[in-house]
Amino acid sequence: MHFFQTIMKNLQRNSVRVISPVLALAMTAGTMSGADEPEPTRTLRELNKSYFPFTPVSNAAEWKARREEIKRRVLVASGLYPMPAKTPLNAVIHSRIEKDDYTVDKVMFESLPGHFVTGNLYLPRNIKGKIPAIVSPHGHWPDGRFMHESDAEVKKQIESGAEKFQNAAHSHMQARCVQLARMGCAVFLYDMLGYADSVQFKEHRHGPAAKGFVSTEAELNLVSYFGLQTWNSERVVDFMCSLPFVDRARIGCTGESGGGTQTMMITGIDDRIAAAFPCVMVSTAMQGGCTCENAHYLRINQGNIDIAAITAPRPLGMTAADDWTKELEAKGFPDLKNLYSMLGIPDRVEAHFNIQFPHNYNGVSRAQMYAFFNRHLKLGLANTDERDFQLLSTPELSVWNGSHPKPTGDKVGETHEIAVVDWFKQQASGQIDPLLHPKSKADLRRAREVLGGALEVMIGRTLPKSGAASFNLRTQEDKDGFLIQRGSTTCNGDTIETTFLYPKKWNHDVVLWLSLKGEDSILKPDGNPGESAAQMLKRGYAIACPRLYLRGATRNPNVYAADKRKSGGAYEGFAGYHYGYNPSIFAERVRDALTLIAEIRDDNKHSARRILVAGVEGAGVIAATATAMSPGTVHQLGCDTGGFRFAQLDNAWDVNFLPGAAKYGDVPAILSLCSPVKTTLIGETRGSVTGVASAFAVAKVQVEFAGASKSNPVNAVVNALTGHK
Repeated sequence: MHFFQTIMKNLQRNSVRVISPVLALAMTAGTMSGADEPEPTRTLRELNKSYFPFTPVSNAAEWKARREEIKRRVLVASGLYPMPAKTPLNAVIHSRIEKDDYTVDKVMFESLPGHFVTGNLYLPRNIKGKIPAIVSPHGHWPDGRFMHESDAEVKKQIESGAEKFQNAAHSHMQARCVQLARMGCAVFLYDMLGYADSVQFKEHRHGPAAKGFVSTEAELNLVSYFGLQTWNSERVVDFMCSLPFVDRARIGCTGESGGGTQTMMITGIDDRIAAAFPCVMVSTAMQGGCTCENAHYLRINQGNIDIAAITAPRPLGMTAADDWTKELEAKGFPDLKNLYSMLGIPDRVEAHFNIQFPHNYNGVSRAQMYAFFNRHLKLGLANTDERDFQLLSTPELSVWNGSHPKPTGDKVGETHEIAVVDWFKQQASGQIDPLLHPKSKADLRRAREVLGGALEVMIGRTLPKSGAASFNLRTQEDKDGFLIQRGSTTCNGDTIETTFLYPKKWNHDVVLWLSLKGEDSILKPDGNPGESAAQMLKRGYAIACPRLYLRGATRNPNVYAADKRKSGGAYEGFAGYHYGYNPSIFAERVRDALTLIAEIRDDNKHSARRILVAGVEGAGVIAATATAMSPGTVHQLGCDTGGFRFAQLDNAWDVNFLPGAAKYGDVPAILSLCSPVKTTLIGETRGSVTGVASAFAVAKVQVEFAGASKSNPVNAVVNALTGHK
């Protein structure tokens, strides 16, 4: 069964079901009872059942900022932020097949050392001057580039009007490449991982493993199938630009299904693509079911309509079919039309609703694509009608032969997969490590741009704007010497139970007290303040203590737990099916802290002179992260990290798991981003967080490394914030 047919069956089966916010928890490799875990109270999204509408913007300036936000999220999700070094392609073009008006070459090149991208290059027979180019990723069809539909399927396609010619019905991939070459374009049809000549990955996808692309190590470093596929596409554009006859100003991209996903992604991140035509993929419904279409963070705060939109202001064409795209005309496309109209270029976006046909890139859709590229790549043709052609066999298309043998040994399988993971890690380390040791203010700004930019993506929210957060008082109790206020703080649909303690003699400083114990950290069962809270109140400090999200949780929820998967395939154990659509609990808790910081900042009834952030009892890194994301608002930080490091985690469902945290410098990077704020670090020494001292020195801000507290780390934080030794 075709991959997309499996998806369609699942969509039909689940068409009337609504996702529940109460979800079972599961381990990566199997299910476990969630009986002892708190149930999620915030809506969780899932790629097959949730609705992914476009996020509207009001004007061109707002769109410019939104576009950069979407683009950065795609880059971070794909592991390409910042972009790895582009190593030599070492391209080999061989064994040309010549037809009357076009040629077909066999191509292989290295997207990274030792990893090959393979495909066929279709060219006009007689090239004169510079010609346009089309990069063409393909969908999940059996055998990929070597696809050959059965005679029965061909008969059905001809009878339905989907195809005119038997050869095109056998292979719509060859059909589009031949016709585009006849129209004067250079066309490169390349393999997705594990398809056709992409033999270094023995299968297109697999489930969780101790090492490789679906390991906790890879997820902590944002290395994934999606990332490698997107990197391959980026290098395909490099390859096409390297051809002397290609007009670099006229490069288009088109693909269907999973190839439509890649068309959206590579067009979004690479402005060298001048026009894009993704087929049967742009939708507010199912977002792409394969691991090569999913990645951590990819569809948090956005969906495929938003991602397709970042093609603007460049031309964008789409097709829909009787699949998950069938409602595009009413859902999604009107938003894209409005965006292009707002930008003053309404004629640059189009969609064709061929919903009389199932999932396809058939002759009807291809004809619409040919007209699109004829217009926007300025081919100047009066007629773009597709003609019949001679179908090539698998041996004729394959790049591997006696003179060009396919990779073997440690260049294939698990060994190769691990080597690719290591390459991406080394690339990231080479760019991130220098940012952790800034020597100038320019270095510090670059660190905030890269590390801070990635952190914003990982948390999925910035410090709320003025007025976005508010406290709703529920109860108030006047105690001896202080006031207790309990209520809820709300922002962006989230509700956080919050307790405020105000001393009668308030100095107008507020300590945001972050602890995994919540109110129990500051109040005894009888309602009197605990030792630390009593000290702060006595010294004149008010205390704000939120109940951080899912108190008591030991694991993250999983919308794709084993009992909730669609196809039953092991590959659905990939944690990106959850974290690609939902923030981790760690991120949710940082969001809570940011909401409280904004509420304290904006509270006119209890105007705060300074905001001080304390992170204790398991919340030290949460406090540091919120502080790093609140420059200019938080005045002082005191936190006990307990020496925690994300890289030490060995389970993607651990309550503290944050995909990509190891890649972007782990806890030391977060602490370095706190450098605008006077900071005391309990549980860390100058040697344990190398580079942090440099960041604070460049910023000319005080940082104290207190090491592991010999007495009580909570008291150490209190004393650091309140000025007592």
